[in-house]
Amino acid sequence: MRHFTYIARLLCVLAVILCSIKSFAGTSSDAFALETAYFDSIEVSLLTCSPHEEIYSLYGHTALRFRDLHTANSRDVVFNWGQFDFNTPHFATRFVFGLTDYQLGMENMQMFCEYYKYWGSSVTEQVLNLSSEEKQHVLEALTENLKPENVTYRYNIFHNNCSTLPRDLIERCINGKINYETRTGYEPSFREMIHEKTRNHEWLAFGCDMLLGLKADFKTCRKEQEFLPENLLYDFDHARIKGNDGSWRSLIKERRMPVMPGVQIIERDFPLSPLCCAIILLLLSIVIFAFEWQRRRIYIFWDVTLMLLTGLAGCVLFVMIFSQHPTTSLNLQLLLVNPFHLFFIPSVIRRHKTHYWPLLAGMALLFCIGGIWQHYAEGLMILALCLLLRYWTHYKHEK
Repeated sequence: MRHFTYIARLLCVLAVILCSIKSFAGTSSDAFALETAYFDSIEVSLLTCSPHEEIYSLYGHTALRFRDLHTANSRDVVFNWGQFDFNTPHFATRFVFGLTDYQLGMENMQMFCEYYKYWGSSVTEQVLNLSSEEKQHVLEALTENLKPENVTYRYNIFHNNCSTLPRDLIERCINGKINYETRTGYEPSFREMIHEKTRNHEWLAFGCDMLLGLKADFKTCRKEQEFLPENLLYDFDHARIKGNDGSWRSLIKERRMPVMPGVQIIERDFPLSPLCCAIILLLLSIVIFAFEWQRRRIYIFWDVTLMLLTGLAGCVLFVMIFSQHPTTSLNLQLLLVNPFHLFFIPSVIRRHKTHYWPLLAGMALLFCIGGIWQHYAEGLMILALCLLLRYWTHYKHEK
């Protein structure tokens, strides 16, 4: 795993810090004074990194900075919940089923900033307005998280990611409660927030829309919206802490910009958008229908082409029913795109009498009605028209 050796060293350093704080104190009052003096010189900050054009970074990133201001060997480390290993056995399969494991790691602040500077991303720092005791709680929680038995966690894009985990840790370490300001009129769905981040990548947006089901179109609450780092940044800016003693203070003491926005090159995807490909498919269907009408015959190759297209894609959607990813279990697009098409290919090729075509028409119509509640991937409605046209062709031929 990347930075493993460095992580081990830093973990030892943090453990030494905690042990030394307790060992150098003669009495409980002396210990409290020493701990307070040490943590007064500590800054704990939330780092929010803007997206760049690599696919894995389109949603941005969040990390925690732990900075010792006054010691001779000033420590400045970043706690990063975004580390994973592509070489994990069956990584792709595990990702599809929502079984991806990520890890908490540490790295030097300068190295962290250099990485985002290289990609042209900005890094925004929000210094948290914490007491010395709360900073100590944060350090203890991070040290506990870095233990071998705790360092790995089950990643969930909407509910357990690099943005939600630091938020949850901070909330647990506060002596009181964080009160967030209500964001009036902002109730996007998960799908709408993903569309905003994938607007320059039409095929990625298409893939996300294919996999996300009906639940992705529900309105979200403030806590759900914070799976995006930029939403957590906004909410922290407008949050206040109500202490156990009834006092109030702002959550953020200071805001900085360690890395300014740079130049990013947006690389275009495949030149034809999903909508263009769907329109081409419809035009081909109309042309073939015209030839069939004129020559009084059926071109089976076109039936098989459409059945393979929808059937193979349907296998992916069917598998996602069993995934642990949220919002994928109930997907109305399965009414149109499903493995059902593949089972009827032999009978269609042999021109046997089959119930496939009326069943197809019924499913396509139900699919169109389902569009009232679920946002479909771009071009799927046009695919439904192509399939309905095939049903009409076979219906008229049989007549």
